[in-house]
Amino acid sequence: MTIRILPAVGDVETARALGGLLPQLPGALVLHGVGDSARLLDALATLAAASVDELPEVVLLHERIGPLPALDVLREVALRFPAVGVVLVTADPGPALYAAAMDCGARGLVALPFAYEELAARVQAAAQWAGGMRRHLAGGDGGFADTGPGGTLVALAGAKGGVGTTVTAVHLALAAHAAGRRVALVDLDLQSGDIASYLDVQFRRSVADLAGINDISARVLQDAVFPHPSGLGLLLAPGEGERGEDVGDLAARQIAAALRRRYEVVVVDCGTYLTAAGAAVVETADLALLLTTPDVVCVRAAKRAVRLWDRLQIRKADGIVTVVNRLTRGAEIQPPLVARTTGTRTARTAIPAAYKELRPAVDSGRLQDLDAKSSVRQAMRSLAGELGLAGGPVRGGGTHAAPPDRSLTGGLRRRRALSSGAGGAPGGGGTGADQLAPVPPQGRFRRRGGGDRGQITVEFAGVLPLILLVLAVIWQVVLVGYTYALAGDAADKGARAGAVGHDCAAAARADLPGAWTAEPACTGTGTGLIHAEVALRVPALFPGAANWPWTVTGSAGAAEEERR
Repeated sequence: MTIRILPAVGDVETARALGGLLPQLPGALVLHGVGDSARLLDALATLAAASVDELPEVVLLHERIGPLPALDVLREVALRFPAVGVVLVTADPGPALYAAAMDCGARGLVALPFAYEELAARVQAAAQWAGGMRRHLAGGDGGFADTGPGGTLVALAGAKGGVGTTVTAVHLALAAHAAGRRVALVDLDLQSGDIASYLDVQFRRSVADLAGINDISARVLQDAVFPHPSGLGLLLAPGEGERGEDVGDLAARQIAAALRRRYEVVVVDCGTYLTAAGAAVVETADLALLLTTPDVVCVRAAKRAVRLWDRLQIRKADGIVTVVNRLTRGAEIQPPLVARTTGTRTARTAIPAAYKELRPAVDSGRLQDLDAKSSVRQAMRSLAGELGLAGGPVRGGGTHAAPPDRSLTGGLRRRRALSSGAGGAPGGGGTGADQLAPVPPQGRFRRRGGGDRGQITVEFAGVLPLILLVLAVIWQVVLVGYTYALAGDAADKGARAGAVGHDCAAAARADLPGAWTAEPACTGTGTGLIHAEVALRVPALFPGAANWPWTVTGSAGAAEEERR
């Protein structure tokens, strides 16, 4: 049996000692070693993306690996790559460290300086455990077979309440499932989460039922996940909000890891209030999305949330993607301004403000039945494509490939802050070295639905008759005024012509447009004063086609001149 061994040692002398002993072990195949925790997690993620069989059977983890604490790295490897046996290398293999290492998932301890027999025994035991675990995971259980460690974890948090986090989480999960991927939707808004109402679900099991289980098997997970008719696997929030206190950061990590092993995409609604469970899940997420609306209050809340996550060492601003919901073209706050204000990256796809489209589906509890032509649904599908949820794996290669988030909590200060009730909006994890899967460059994904284009078209069609009516009234007023001017001018010309002995009526009609007909009346010949009166009919919108039933009269007078 070939045992692939990956040394993760940050000390030169220890690495040299291992290099002399490992090749002597029976069946040992020593892989190229790594010198820090980030490289270790990156190397394992790269191998796991190809196949679980590409992972090494044994990882030798030195206690001074750095920069993250060795026990935190050990816990992360055990949760994300359960088919790998980790042996901790330490200079002080005391009972306390042994117990802590076993709690974190180690398969053994090796003391420094190395003894060949002890090293061989620990490596053989870890390799046998890894082989048995791989056979167990490959066997499957009622459709819950291990899909490998490569499930994509997407965490969504709201800048404040009511920004549409749950609706977005549901539609992203539906979009990923529509793309042929196996999807789990988790409600981690432990006190007020209500995904069940949006999808018309009544189920007695919840995420709290998994909190006290150290080894979440496929059968246990199957009993807790509700198979929704839409094809999603739902892990719901507890019906009694106080039960949410049972879900801590360790339980949340274990639940997320179990789901990632059995689903290709895991979408988690973390709600708005920052909890230890939400922070722990988002911390290891491949994508952390912060939902906001384009108003001053919400953008300020988003900025506060980003700063809070940074202070608690949960996630840096450059590891967060902000999604703008309920956007209109006329809004003063647009996505570029949100990006500058929060210091985060903003998704190119914004979700339009079209609550009228959502209301019937929300009120009936059948969000999955939202019209496919709805601008909201099309924007959600476009967002899922931009994030890589509907077009290919976010991690491990492909068109939308991106490195996994390798951040760990690591610090006691953050855990104390969360356990003491520090509040805020939940967010994604990461230290200064973490990397978030980048948003694909401009043009890679073609937007469908056109944002709020459909809404603007409908609104314009509704006000178009009013616009035409106003224009018609203005034009008619112009025609009335023009008719008054024509009547006055014709009367003046007729009076002056009559004053010098010419034909008064002919002069009055001479310069009138053809659409205006008149019968001038001239009086006063021989009395010294010529009076001309011209009556014109007012055209109705189109001169010459029809006239209104009233007339406009213009009159003028001129002194009769003496003839010679």
